[in-house]
Amino acid sequence: MDWIRDTFLSPSVIQTVILISVVSAIGLFLGRRKVFGISLGITFVFFTGIVLGHFKIAYNADMLSYAQSFGLILFVYSLGLQVGPGFFSALKKGGITLNLLGISVIFLGILLSLAFYWFTDFPISNIVGMFCGAVTNTPALGAAQQTLVDIDPVNIREAADMALACAVTYPLGVVGVIMAIAIMKLLWLKDGTSSSSGNEKPFITEYKVCNPAIFQKNIESVMKLTDKKGIITRVWRDGQVLIPNSDLQLLDGDHLLVMHAKNDKDSFLTLFGHQENADWNNENIDWNKIDCQFISRRVIITRNRYNGVLLGTLHLRNNYGINITRINRAGIDLLASPKLRLQMGDKMTVVGPAQRVEEVVNLMGNEEKRLDNPNLLSIFVGVLLGVILGTIPIAIPGMSTPIKFGLAGGPIIMGILMGAFGSRFHITTYTTNSANLMLRQFGIVTYLAALGIQAGEHFFETVFRTEGLMWIAMGIILTLVPVLIVGFIAAQFLKIPYSRNMGMLCASMANPMALNYANSLIEGDEPSVAYATVYPLSMFLRVISVQVLVMLFA
Repeated sequence: MDWIRDTFLSPSVIQTVILISVVSAIGLFLGRRKVFGISLGITFVFFTGIVLGHFKIAYNADMLSYAQSFGLILFVYSLGLQVGPGFFSALKKGGITLNLLGISVIFLGILLSLAFYWFTDFPISNIVGMFCGAVTNTPALGAAQQTLVDIDPVNIREAADMALACAVTYPLGVVGVIMAIAIMKLLWLKDGTSSSSGNEKPFITEYKVCNPAIFQKNIESVMKLTDKKGIITRVWRDGQVLIPNSDLQLLDGDHLLVMHAKNDKDSFLTLFGHQENADWNNENIDWNKIDCQFISRRVIITRNRYNGVLLGTLHLRNNYGINITRINRAGIDLLASPKLRLQMGDKMTVVGPAQRVEEVVNLMGNEEKRLDNPNLLSIFVGVLLGVILGTIPIAIPGMSTPIKFGLAGGPIIMGILMGAFGSRFHITTYTTNSANLMLRQFGIVTYLAALGIQAGEHFFETVFRTEGLMWIAMGIILTLVPVLIVGFIAAQFLKIPYSRNMGMLCASMANPMALNYANSLIEGDEPSVAYATVYPLSMFLRVISVQVLVMLFA
């Protein structure tokens, strides 16, 4: 029986792998169970690790630290790679307001954390741990721990206490945001069903050309008269539907189908014109009937030579007589503007005659099986560059210790940059949603299992003493106060609809469980759209801000 003792109880690489696997398996199984309709999901892995760690089983500390660090790197880099393609576009137009509100939630949380630090006897490691738990952000915890260890490599106890404070406040951090959503619905947003205004998703509108200033001018010159982005997808003229190219001249009475952002409707109405008291919408143009000579097909870009190429340089409209009405990237619909750079995996909606559409299909590849092969080169190169970026010291005036992005900040920044700009350097960064999700889930589960085992040794003795109760109280304040204040301002003064408001708040708190609750209250995908818009920047700022707090006050 010696081999059983040596394998399961003696600290070794094999024993550490077994511990992590057992904790992960049990935690994932429990995470599928719901209590009052709420589940902590993979967070149960963290608490399972705490329970196991409570029994003080000896383990290989170096191996556990390696698993924790590498899991965190995989998670944050894959996350950055996923949100990168839409990260910078999300900051434009309507997304700016939502992101500023999300930043406000973070800023208020930081101010409260500093107040607790100045007016209590708790060290900054405890405060930062509470802050990370209250906002359910374990990547931020990993970044803060790494920064603390970089400053003082032998200060392992404070890093463990930071994880302990996070574990104590985490459960109420999950429930607290859901409570805040319910409170706001009852107190300030009783209708709770307002539709979104300022939605930037592209949609199609019909216009009639009535502006003499654009008669007999080609489409290219007409579209230069406005700074708004739009695509004229069809022209109806004399009972026939045309696929327009840039040289087609617009005539008085032409009917146009134009794809643009909803907020730009007035600008395009002014551009194309309208006749007073002319009820031209009653001409009953059946676009579906007269459009039957054309087909619409979604084409996936799978040829490497088009990765990073500007859409306008392909001249698809003029050469093939087709229209690209939209491009879907990472689940986000983008306007097919000439200056849009294509990426591997982009899904183009092509409209035109069947034969010409088929030619474009063959041109772009549309071989979905090719995308199933993971681009491991870009992943390892990105991780390499991200880790190097995280180690670069950045001197800031007034700070004795240079700032470092660390093992969490560096890879997430590099992931975002690779996802957003990799195609410009003809680097194929595309990974399927399932492959990206696999990397993220494997990374975060490994990280949470190792983190829980380390934090579990002193967890229960801390929770049931005065110190633990104070952590819980401060965690509740850190969760509820910023969410309620910013949510109230967004609703009452900025008139942000309830659906977008809730999505923004869930993203600023990095709380997908609360998002699921918000989606159960509201029809449509507005909370999810707002969540996707705010989440990348909020995640990035939280990871960086906790590192700054540790460096300034540790």
